[in-house]
Amino acid sequence: MFNNPGRKIIIIIALWLYIGVNDSVCQELFGHQPLIEDELTQGVVWRYYHYNTSDGMQSINILILDQTTNNYRLSIAIEDTSLVYTSELAIRNKALAAINGSFFDMKKGGSVVFLQKDKNVINQSVRKDRFTDEAAFAIDKKGEVSIIKKPDDGWKKNGKYHDILSSGPLLLFHGQEEAITDDAFNNNRHPRTAIGLTAGKQLLLVTVDGRNKQAIGMSIAELSQLMQETGCTDALNLDGGGSTTFWIKDRTANGIVNYPSDNKTFDHKGERKVANAVLVLPVKR
Repeated sequence: MFNNPGRKIIIIIALWLYIGVNDSVCQELFGHQPLIEDELTQGVVWRYYHYNTSDGMQSINILILDQTTNNYRLSIAIEDTSLVYTSELAIRNKALAAINGSFFDMKKGGSVVFLQKDKNVINQSVRKDRFTDEAAFAIDKKGEVSIIKKPDDGWKKNGKYHDILSSGPLLLFHGQEEAITDDAFNNNRHPRTAIGLTAGKQLLLVTVDGRNKQAIGMSIAELSQLMQETGCTDALNLDGGGSTTFWIKDRTANGIVNYPSDNKTFDHKGERKVANAVLVLPVKR
């Protein structure tokens, strides 16, 4: 087949470039292979990692979405006046997958950060700590996701995007690590939820379990390193702790594939009610 050595080299280089652009999320994570790898639909791949480190076990779910396909669309589900499970929001909207969203009022319900849905401002931020409201992920009219920084004059209606949900801290921006505030929220290990983008037009939804001997969680600095390891150039921390939830249709009895910590047990039943969630919706043909 390869009688011409020069042609063989060209083909190998072409394949390497193709793989580098189209599969920029390396299968191996810190030297560990996924225990589960499942293609939910074309362009949407779920990976689960559970491995030991010098400090303890890590339990990580990653959903990789190819933004060059048209098999799904990202959406934000909102509950204004009450709290609802991420799984319930997912089922109600006939989602393929879902993660919990950004920060909310745990007593009254509703978002406490900037939220724009279908070009309408639903909520202005009431957070006093800027680092949990310093950036956002935004969805444009084509369904493509961007991570944007908070404007100097604050959040306001932005006609370029249909949906915007602010959060923080911002982990990575245009390939650069962002400065991290020295405080307990950032320094201590907790369950974490994040969203990221790679240079190869891939969108990542990520959860890190914690508060258990089977899952120690991560600091914000460690979460930033994780997002870099996956190939992200832009990444944003979402609400975490007991809120961290990853749901995938029909993959477990209740759809929860991570190990939410609110019941203090390493199972799929410790889900916390939230005010918003990030949904992956199938595209109707």
